[in-house]
Amino acid sequence: MKSRNRSVLMLAQGAAIAALYVVLTLIFAPISFGEMQVRISEALTILPLFTPAAIPGLFVGCILGNLLGGAIPLDIGFGSLATLIGAVGGYLLRKNRWLVPLPTVLANALIVPYVLRYGYGVALPIPLMMGYVAAGEIISCYGLGELLCSVLLRHRHIFGPRENKE
Repeated sequence: MKSRNRSVLMLAQGAAIAALYVVLTLIFAPISFGEMQVRISEALTILPLFTPAAIPGLFVGCILGNLLGGAIPLDIGFGSLATLIGAVGGYLLRKNRWLVPLPTVLANALIVPYVLRYGYGVALPIPLMMGYVAAGEIISCYGLGELLCSVLLRHRHIFGPRENKE
């Protein structure tokens, strides 16, 4: 594939992933925010297994989802950073599909509780909030993400790379 076509494909994939992340975050807003959250859009964090375009797509999608969902600046910044760290880590671990969601779970469990405490004033103990955030991420990333992964792998021939016949 020509370099220009590859760049356009990467841009389109990243934009589509970002848009889907935003839509899923906002549709499921009641469970996407708070100390006990299951962010359905985090299922998309499995996508670095398939394309590096998922890294900026997830990051931008999280920024926009948080911004449009009414999050405070601390959450927009650090919550999105947790997703970026998770996406990069997932891409680096892409040789083992079962490890791809792990960096997202860990990054969010370690970062988001501090945002909840110092940004939103949630008075629960940090370790408890880490557990809550990790549980929600496990449901999203491993439960829903692995379901998405199975479907995409089963139909990879439809979405996979094609030879350029130009």
